[in-house]
Amino acid sequence: MKKIMFIAVFLFSSAGLIAQEADFGIKGGFNYGATGDYESLGDGADDFSQIIEGKEKSGYHIGVFSRFEIIGIFLQPELMFTRLNTEYETFNYKIDKVDAPILLGVNVFGPLNIKAGPSFQYIINNELEDTTLKIGDVEKDITVGYQVGAGINLGRLGFDVRYEGAFTENTAFGATETAQENFSIDSRPSQWILSLSYAF
Repeated sequence: MKKIMFIAVFLFSSAGLIAQEADFGIKGGFNYGATGDYESLGDGADDFSQIIEGKEKSGYHIGVFSRFEIIGIFLQPELMFTRLNTEYETFNYKIDKVDAPILLGVNVFGPLNIKAGPSFQYIINNELEDTTLKIGDVEKDITVGYQVGAGINLGRLGFDVRYEGAFTENTAFGATETAQENFSIDSRPSQWILSLSYAF
């Protein structure tokens, strides 16, 4: 978490020194997607005996952003709280996380822009619902995915649609209540993100 905060503060401050135009604001919206596969180990086998693909569900995000523009090209770091839900046949997987995307964008036509860049993820909490299965912490504290999308700025208001994907997996391991069966879930999501922002 400290690493993400340091990266965000460094980018916000350094970009602000050289930008011709700088905006700061708040944003929020909905996301729709799923985490990776559920994989179970049965009967002490060495190989995964069952693989279940997660079904997409809706979630939400809220946070702050800054935007530093130089001659139509801009850098947009953000710091977001995200709630993500995924359905796996008989239970749901819920994740609360901090996202820190750092996007490079360009104004292409009037208010329309396109943007892309890495997205750092730090999971605060992950838990299973409607099941006796127990899950532990994720394997890595911080992982990096990517976001790519387009937006429209109308004065102080902005509208964004993006797709987020993963470069690598980030596994969380668990077991049944009696520990007779082990399993893992890839916590890194693939999701669509729809946002509304307001610049002060």
